[in-house]
Amino acid sequence: MAFDFDAAVHLPHRMQPGLRRLQPGARQLTPAAAPHGVGIRHLREKLAVLGAYWQQALLQQPGFDAGPALAALAAHAAAEQPQAFQIDGSTWRAPWLGWQLDGDDQPVAIGPVSPISPISPISPGHPWPEVGALLATIPRRWRRAALLALAFAEDFAVVDGTTGALPWLAVALPSMWAPEEKIGLSFADAHAPVADNRLIVGAAPQLVRLVTSGQAPETPAASPPRRGVSGAQPWERFVWTLTAHPRLHGHPQRVDPARWAPGLNDDALAAQTWWRTERQTFIPVPGARQAVFTILVNVTPLASAFATPAQAARVHDALASMTDAVLDHRGLTRARPALLRWLARQAAGSSAGTPA
Repeated sequence: MAFDFDAAVHLPHRMQPGLRRLQPGARQLTPAAAPHGVGIRHLREKLAVLGAYWQQALLQQPGFDAGPALAALAAHAAAEQPQAFQIDGSTWRAPWLGWQLDGDDQPVAIGPVSPISPISPISPGHPWPEVGALLATIPRRWRRAALLALAFAEDFAVVDGTTGALPWLAVALPSMWAPEEKIGLSFADAHAPVADNRLIVGAAPQLVRLVTSGQAPETPAASPPRRGVSGAQPWERFVWTLTAHPRLHGHPQRVDPARWAPGLNDDALAAQTWWRTERQTFIPVPGARQAVFTILVNVTPLASAFATPAQAARVHDALASMTDAVLDHRGLTRARPALLRWLARQAAGSSAGTPA
């Protein structure tokens, strides 16, 4: 399921949990290497990040056993996306990547490896050579997590319902936060730096209970809830922002802090602005008070982000209603006036330029 604009863009803008039941038939995973699929960009950026910075992306709190959560994620992936991920005994296979891990966690190519780095999607008979090289390079204890991370566009984290903590992360494409600073923190503490976070932090204990127990909230639903592969209730939420950062990978150590250049007119600034969205879902872990938190990041040029003038109008009004704290946290304070003028023109269906 794609980013749900109506569910994400609230008026007035508020930082809130926004948790809702997953709709019947909605999928939680997006294959990264599907022929002509939308995840190829995610795969390329993940390969670059994990190849250079895997120790900042693959993280585990000492003493935590990620086995049940990783097995639940793999089982869910195999049931939901069998063309992209398969389990055969102790062998985990990603056909569209062209690689599998055997029972000893050794990478094995499925078909002949092409000597040329792929520029476009390739067939399952010609594996991505970078995938095999990466799997062979990183420690064996992380290879199965890495195979899942590369097979799908989503990043992953484990939410522990007993402690409320995030004891395990496989996050290569963070949105302006450092995974190595979040490992082991509670869900509430991980969101502490977020501006106007009162609603999110206050609701964190209830949110963690819901997503790790598989229980429905007290308010009855109009229709029977969808059940995940584990038989428990899955959930989703959406977030968005406007940014000058064009990449999926947004680790703060590798993002230009200057953001937009000064002196840009409205159109020039809008041309350097991207609509960054996240769809987040929770996959319950059977037999454990845990859930796998999935994060699908997408970045679209602002000029092509909205399907209708009404959507541009809604983002305009949401941006206009943001508090100073939220604007400062997102680096939008100086850019907001120009963005509001540009969005107002899009809402009116105009493409006329605005002088500097």
